[in-house]
Amino acid sequence: MAEIAASSWSLDENDYRRILEHMNALLQESSARCALLVDRAGQLLANAGEQISFDPTAFASLTAADFSANDQLAKMIGEPEFASLFHQGEKESMYLADVARRVILVVLFDQRTTVGMVRLKVKQTVIELAKVFDEMFKRAPAPGADRKGVLEGAEDEIDKLFGA
Repeated sequence: MAEIAASSWSLDENDYRRILEHMNALLQESSARCALLVDRAGQLLANAGEQISFDPTAFASLTAADFSANDQLAKMIGEPEFASLFHQGEKESMYLADVARRVILVVLFDQRTTVGMVRLKVKQTVIELAKVFDEMFKRAPAPGADRKGVLEGAEDEIDKLFGA
């Protein structure tokens, strides 16, 4: 699937509810602490689970930058991309996964679960979230689809302003 610009799709209330349902199911089934959904531009779209104690805006920006840097590393070694990343800490770890080549699912977890369990549950959640995003992308107007009418109206208004 080709990457779609952020301005060409939107997240409505029903989409958001469905996304949260999938994220909450992931957390329950994996025993992970928290899940966040971040777009590739670094905007936080949704979060579920335990309350986060850090700046979500900065976290979302850094997550997008991390994924972008790893995409470049993948290309350098001859891979088209890395679909997932894993960062292991002493007490806390993160698992990041690409969803529909537009957003990143981030799962934060500790010793209550294993990376294997998180990875297994993330794999299924990514499939479900991709379906939601595919539906959203299909609803998005085609690039330039609405512009002609808007520009024609603007041209008429400009003519009126300048008496042409």
